[in-house]
Amino acid sequence: MAKYNLTELKEKDATYRTLIRPELMDELYDKILNIIVVQKKYKDPEYSAKQMAIDLRTNTRYISAVVSVRFGKNYSTLVNEYRIEEAKYLLVDKRYLDANIEDIGTMVGFANRQSFYAAFYKFTGETPRGYRMKHKAKK
Repeated sequence: MAKYNLTELKEKDATYRTLIRPELMDELYDKILNIIVVQKKYKDPEYSAKQMAIDLRTNTRYISAVVSVRFGKNYSTLVNEYRIEEAKYLLVDKRYLDANIEDIGTMVGFANRQSFYAAFYKFTGETPRGYRMKHKAKK
């Protein structure tokens, strides 16, 4: 039995993905990258695909379609990947060694401990504490 009871997402065939003009898909892709990577909105646990659609003056179906086609994942997975990458860095950064693991989860945008641990395990195959101990020992 898998830890944290993770389930695999099933591939859905959504016809609206093919209805977006390629130019609009390119434009939205660039804007989504800007919001997620440059503005680091992934750190805001309240920032959703719905809010992104409002900010980009589009709808959530278009956001969903672009994320699915261009990134090959859903919105939550995309955001959580950025959160986990930053968490991995913070867990072993000397400046944050005194910070507890839950605080690091909050710093990178997780609303609660359970979602942080589940996402971290999903992406890394280990717990945040295990990751910190393994990588701290290497330094």
